[in-house]
Amino acid sequence: MTLSITLALIWLVVVNLRGMFPSKDNHWRFAYFMIALGVPLIGVIWYQHGFWLALVFLLMAMWVMRWPVIYLGRWVRRKIGYTPE
Repeated sequence: MTLSITLALIWLVVVNLRGMFPSKDNHWRFAYFMIALGVPLIGVIWYQHGFWLALVFLLMAMWVMRWPVIYLGRWVRRKIGYTPE
């Protein structure tokens, strides 16, 4: 197992463990920090192992940190003017 995969698995475990404990700011500072670490890590996985494995880790990261993804989706929908009927 390569270093990038090992670091990605550690990243997933740390995010899961931190999410189990309460936080005064609803984990947003921690989420920003982990996103800043996770994006380059996904890039390294893509470089070393290809698109499909990077996509798997991206989907796992999106599953664990779903609220930033939900808020991003809402923001994009507001920007493009989409209103569900």
